[in-house]
Amino acid sequence: MHFSSAAAILGFFNLPKDGPHCRRIVQGFQHVFTATIFFGTRGRARSATFVEMARFQFFDRTKLWFNAAEQSPQIEGEDFENTIMLSEAFFNEISAHPIPVERPAIAALANAPGVLDFYIWLVWRNWTIRSGSVSVPLVAERGLNEQLRSKEYTEPRYFRERVKTWLRQVKVLWPQCPACISSDGCFLEIRSSRANPPILASTKNHKYLSMSR
Repeated sequence: MHFSSAAAILGFFNLPKDGPHCRRIVQGFQHVFTATIFFGTRGRARSATFVEMARFQFFDRTKLWFNAAEQSPQIEGEDFENTIMLSEAFFNEISAHPIPVERPAIAALANAPGVLDFYIWLVWRNWTIRSGSVSVPLVAERGLNEQLRSKEYTEPRYFRERVKTWLRQVKVLWPQCPACISSDGCFLEIRSSRANPPILASTKNHKYLSMSR
């Protein structure tokens, strides 16, 4: 991807074109550039046990320009083009398994990392269900708390209350989100979102959202 200026990058994500957001997005790309995703499986075939592992990075190359004196996104021109090159493995993965995440929704949740993680997880999980429903325990081994790595809320009742809040916030962006908390408050009940993907709803709703973590 090529952007004529840092302001163009901010515009792509519907973020304010000012110094603080410019610094934050540059730092964010720097952090993502150094991140590596690891996958591993263990299995057994015939009389032998095997371990299969793989890893990939998000980006192969980035080049970002900004005004060093003011930390602002005002530099433009052919000599200051910003470049973000996805790694081939990451590009192939997201091309083969796309999910309907909307940029306006990401922008609306930019300052709320907890609900942003929950939103992306929910979009992915609902989209992968073909039929029927799935009950995900909120607090359990391999439950939602472990899938989101929410160490901040170690007390189960606090995490359950936080998930209820996150779900209400997500439904501002995606009113037809096919998810609800079970009557006993212990499970997240989710269904397929193929009929009501979030990509159709978030554009008109994101500007009315005010979030806290």
